Amino acid sequence: MTIADIRDDFALLDDWEDRYRYVIELGRALPSFPDALRTDANKVRGCASQVWLSTRRDGKGTSAAGDTMHIEGTSDAHIVQGLIAVLLAIYDGRTIQQILDTDAQAVFAELGLKEHLTPQRSNGLASMVERIRADARALIAA
Repeated sequence: MTIADIRDDFALLDDWEDRYRYVIELGRALPSFPDALRTDANKVRGCASQVWLSTRRDGKGTSAAGDTMHIEGTSDAHIVQGLIAVLLAIYDGRTIQQILDTDAQAVFAELGLKEHLTPQRSNGLASMVERIRADARALIAA
């Protein structure tokens, strides 16, 4: 599922409740998250729900910025799991530089998701985005 697919599907859904259910379904469709990755190091701070994100650099080019980053994630909350699915559609498999150049918050606003999230969920989303971006910055610095 790409972010373009999600945009197209959102365009077909007029009602926020339908969009909410769709986001939950996106989360249910994510691959299972290995128990071995449910570590304290992968836990995202600042989320009301339990959230784990694991990132890794794919590629061994001469420039880390041109390598891609693979991201996996999970949550114990259905809607947050769906938000993770949208984040993966935005970021997973992109180059590290693309990840740093992409404003996920703007994509969520464009989809109309941001305005329907509680302040607590918005803070959690910001924490997830910052975690992904921090991991990308660390991979470039390595």
